[in-house]
Amino acid sequence: MDRRRFIGLSGVLLAGLSPAWGQGRPPKGVNGGGFYRFALGRVAVTILSDGQSAPGPLLPNWGANPELQGEFRRTLQEHFLNPEATRNNFNPVLLDLGEARLLVDTGRGTGAGGRLLAHLELAGYAPEDITHVFLTHGHPDHIGGLVDGGGRPVFPQAVHLMGRVELDYWLKNPSQAVERALLPLRDRIRPVEDGEEILPGVRAVASFGHTPGHMSLEATSEGKTLFVFGDAAGHYLLSLRFPQAYLGFDMDKGEVVRTRARLFKKVSEEKSLITAYHFPWPALGYIRPEGEGYAFVPAFFEFWGVCKNHAGGQGGGATLRPCSTGTTIWNAACGPNWRGARCGRSP
Repeated sequence: MDRRRFIGLSGVLLAGLSPAWGQGRPPKGVNGGGFYRFALGRVAVTILSDGQSAPGPLLPNWGANPELQGEFRRTLQEHFLNPEATRNNFNPVLLDLGEARLLVDTGRGTGAGGRLLAHLELAGYAPEDITHVFLTHGHPDHIGGLVDGGGRPVFPQAVHLMGRVELDYWLKNPSQAVERALLPLRDRIRPVEDGEEILPGVRAVASFGHTPGHMSLEATSEGKTLFVFGDAAGHYLLSLRFPQAYLGFDMDKGEVVRTRARLFKKVSEEKSLITAYHFPWPALGYIRPEGEGYAFVPAFFEFWGVCKNHAGGQGGGATLRPCSTGTTIWNAACGPNWRGARCGRSP
């Protein structure tokens, strides 16, 4: 096969990735191009990029301990990061359970350069498809996408959820972002408690410190677990390498250090898959012990998304499995024992 024909065929193959189940539409882009989809048991998980910031100083915001500035700088440079000009990532997460579609955080909002809605569309979803919105905390880059320029809800069909402690704090101490995006939806927001199961297999986990009532999520399906940190994980290098590290915008620095120690220990011992809001795209991987701290290990990147077993119908009995790179797009079974399962567009 000549090079030109190979490149053309590759483009066709990558354009035909599997859609998410439930109400998701066929994706319009390549897995990894603004969204990254994978199977967590029976749940289709899509990490959505809200874009990146312009390059800016990494210190002291992402490592604020005065006595560690020299070590932070050396560590960043050893990992080929420029302390004076580094981009920040923003990574909301969508959990598609078939009957429900839960969006975790809403990005900065289109008026602030957010790309969430554009990438949500590329992944095959419309804002009206979202049934639940979970807010990890009240910072602008997490709640900015709740309303449009006219103050109307961007996700009009969704139940909005937020930790009770976090919600109470921001209602009593509203920032400009809270006044713009959160207060107009106050009657739509349901407070959530630590440990509460908000959807089958999805529970809220207290991760206080970054903000007074920051909440993370833990999703489990068919024995597989994804821990969604939000901002509780901090920086993917400094917060893990240095157990005593805190961020400039961590509101309770002592508590956030204790929270990170507890959660890093938990996910490393349980070998849970994790995602964190500001980790490098696509922000998916594992945490393992290393030296006196921890290290982030990125998950292997797969272009092929997930497949759906339609024999079980919508919701009941539908099964997701990774697509095989050896299949054809439109009609190849994802495995010999998966009747009706197809890679590519939904039959």
